[in-house]
Amino acid sequence: MFRFCPSCAAPLALIGQEEDGGFVQRLRCATCGFTHWNNPTPVLAAIVEMDGLVLLARNAAWKNRMFGLITGFMEAGETPEDGVRREIAEETSLQVDQLSLVDVHDFQRMNQVLITYHAVAHGEIRLSPELIEYKLLRPEQVRCWRAGTGFALADWLRGRGIEPVFMESPPSSD
Repeated sequence: MFRFCPSCAAPLALIGQEEDGGFVQRLRCATCGFTHWNNPTPVLAAIVEMDGLVLLARNAAWKNRMFGLITGFMEAGETPEDGVRREIAEETSLQVDQLSLVDVHDFQRMNQVLITYHAVAHGEIRLSPELIEYKLLRPEQVRCWRAGTGFALADWLRGRGIEPVFMESPPSSD
């Protein structure tokens, strides 16, 4: 989060003002008027399917042994579809044959909006340094988590006629 104004370097303060018919407090600069909007960041997620199996991967930064979806930030100038294809290729070396939107979820703990796709992919899995291991599971073997992309995964499973089973604790990063 910002503490100082990126325009004039003065400290930011929580200052309220009228916006769109309501009184809203935001971090603002009293010196130059800069407002830190703190809007959610769009994050792309992929339920990657290969030969009927779901790919779950473990992020190298995660301290526990949780496995999750392929995720990444959308880049400027790309569509969500192009971005999720790029993330899948960068993180797994797989190529996407089919892509369909699963759902859009808020992930308020991380101030993100998750845009999740189902991707049917092919190729040889070669993980990027961001990921340290993966699993390929039949859809009915997948366990969902009660945070972020776990809800999109549950929606996708329900759409396939599979009632999702949830784990007790969510992964730390998605």
